[in-house]
Amino acid sequence: MSKILVIHASPRGDRSHSRRLAEGFLSAWQVRYPQAQVTRREVGRTLIPAVNEAFVAAAFHPEPEARSLSMQADLALSDQLVGELFDNDLLLISTPMYNFSVPSGLKAWVDQIVRLGLTFDHTLDNGVAQYTPLLQGKRALIVTSRGGFGFGPGAELEALNHADPWLRTALGFIGINDVTVVAAEGEESAERTFAVSVAEAEQRLLELAREFQVA
Repeated sequence: MSKILVIHASPRGDRSHSRRLAEGFLSAWQVRYPQAQVTRREVGRTLIPAVNEAFVAAAFHPEPEARSLSMQADLALSDQLVGELFDNDLLLISTPMYNFSVPSGLKAWVDQIVRLGLTFDHTLDNGVAQYTPLLQGKRALIVTSRGGFGFGPGAELEALNHADPWLRTALGFIGINDVTVVAAEGEESAERTFAVSVAEAEQRLLELAREFQVA
């Protein structure tokens, strides 16, 4: 049975284009895979704490098994979020582009799930840090909306896009390398122009819904 973790990053509810596109994909995907299990994690409208000194001290404790009760409490949410990643084969992230990057809630979620000893490991090779991803066999779909045009691969403003390329990097670091991105662009342009982009994104997502599985 397939299991999918859905991360919604927009602080907007029903007005969110990325959220609506992702939920449309999910509805079509569930028709295709009716026995699938869906877990939703809201990071746009629910506060995900930013990393602080207590978190860092606990996460990088040299003897994890010797963490104090207070340290364990500092990592409790992170442990839960990491557990959700391991428990699901598929990952669906919906996010708008905000100021060329992602909303702060999504950044906070990533900071909570990139965990030494859980989602990546660290060793020294002749004094040089080496990193090993610990998540295997996962697949991710990023559904994103952008106010302007031309932020995709090879486009004019590609260098300004620090949203889905950054997500690819962060996910790849922990072992999720099979990542697909579907974007709707031009919300701040003419209404018809954006509508065309949304329609193209919807069609692409319907196609993906037929085969979005772990190989």
